[in-house]
Amino acid sequence: MKSPLLSLPGAVPGEGPDEGVAAHYGELFREQRALADGTGFVDLSHRGVITVTGEDRLSWLHLLLTQHVSELPAGEATEALILSAHGHIEHALYLVDDGATVWAHVEPGTEGALIAYLESMKFFYRVEVADRTADVAVVHLPAGSIAEVPEGAAVRETAYGRDLFLPRAELESFAARSGPAAGLLAHEALRVEHHRPRLGFETDHRTIPHELGWIGTAVHLQKGCYRGQETVARVQNLGKPPRRLVFLHLDGSEVHLPAHGTGIRLADDGPDGRKVGFVTTSARHHELGPVALALVKRNVPVDARLVAGETAAAQEVVVEP
Repeated sequence: MKSPLLSLPGAVPGEGPDEGVAAHYGELFREQRALADGTGFVDLSHRGVITVTGEDRLSWLHLLLTQHVSELPAGEATEALILSAHGHIEHALYLVDDGATVWAHVEPGTEGALIAYLESMKFFYRVEVADRTADVAVVHLPAGSIAEVPEGAAVRETAYGRDLFLPRAELESFAARSGPAAGLLAHEALRVEHHRPRLGFETDHRTIPHELGWIGTAVHLQKGCYRGQETVARVQNLGKPPRRLVFLHLDGSEVHLPAHGTGIRLADDGPDGRKVGFVTTSARHHELGPVALALVKRNVPVDARLVAGETAAAQEVVVEP
């Protein structure tokens, strides 16, 4: 989906999975400060949108998701995962039930595979699953925003702000009265600051929820009956995850940020040292400077000095080893 807001002054398109919306509008740090101050909005209209309707929608989703949703109150936001049979993360859903419909947004391009899986699990349940990406756009308002929410829009409110599910045809008129617009790079910098993982960035084909701190926010440990639950329970009760998420303060003298997948080694091992992890997301933060999230091996000492590619990095613990 290519956003019509790419026609706004200064808009520079994003890259990779975010290419359908603006990376920034010419002033990255101003855009970050605006979001931090509770003003402006972020165009997330490239994200996939699905709905689930029918009287069995919550009890049915409860059987498939890692989160406890069978008694989810109307208007209460949550997030959930779908795991493989081996407990690896396949999908991440950010959802809310409005009393009649479950609304969820997901990573760009993943909605097709997600819907195919959900359709295969309908059986005799009274549910209908729909891909609403073509007619519904997601917009993010930061915490503290006083922007007007259009009548009839589904709202998913969290500590980090509100995600609005708007008719795609109303996106431009919403932007005209709710500015200033902030790009994805500003949104991502604040996500990194808050240590929030993102599917396809902090995850790979073997990531399990414990490694990213998704236990507690997207996984309910007192429920069962979902695919991959055995791995979650085994790691929770008997073992430790093989990797852990860390927050990195990067050397600010480097011109370029380390890209996704850049290898991490121990500084004391020298330039030929073995790889102990990789960068998942890097960003330039308006207050913290260059920062990143990374996955490292669990046994990497928490006080070890690291090097990401050629960039020195100091780590902060996100997931305890």
